[in-house]
Amino acid sequence: MPKIKTNRVKYPEGWELIEPTLRELQAKMREAENDPHDGKRKCETLWPIFKIAHQKSRYIFDLYHRRKEISKELFEFCLDQGYADRNLIAKWKKPGYERLCCLRCIQPRDHNFATTCVCRVPKHLREEKVIECVHCGCRGCASGD
Repeated sequence: MPKIKTNRVKYPEGWELIEPTLRELQAKMREAENDPHDGKRKCETLWPIFKIAHQKSRYIFDLYHRRKEISKELFEFCLDQGYADRNLIAKWKKPGYERLCCLRCIQPRDHNFATTCVCRVPKHLREEKVIECVHCGCRGCASGD
């Protein structure tokens, strides 16, 4: 008889420490996805989803790189399972991108004149003091702010 394949995932050591927070953020994500979008612009409906995705990635990034509370194995497991955005975390490691809100804000093809998003401009260089990014609702993620 052939072996039955199971989809059980082996959780690395330390998973029980971060699991409650990740479950809570997943519940918030589900709630944001099911939230009615009456009266909002099309782009505004995605803002809470981007915010929660950023929050999950930042939580895992801080635990591994700043506080050193989780192992490399657990960090890689979280990235592989999709709990955090691998590309966004890779950008956070580079100088000038420490506070990046989302990857769409640095892609020139998504903006006029092939530049980056207005939220990437430092606050002291802005003409308007209060702005919101069209893509994710960020109010400023430049490193110099």
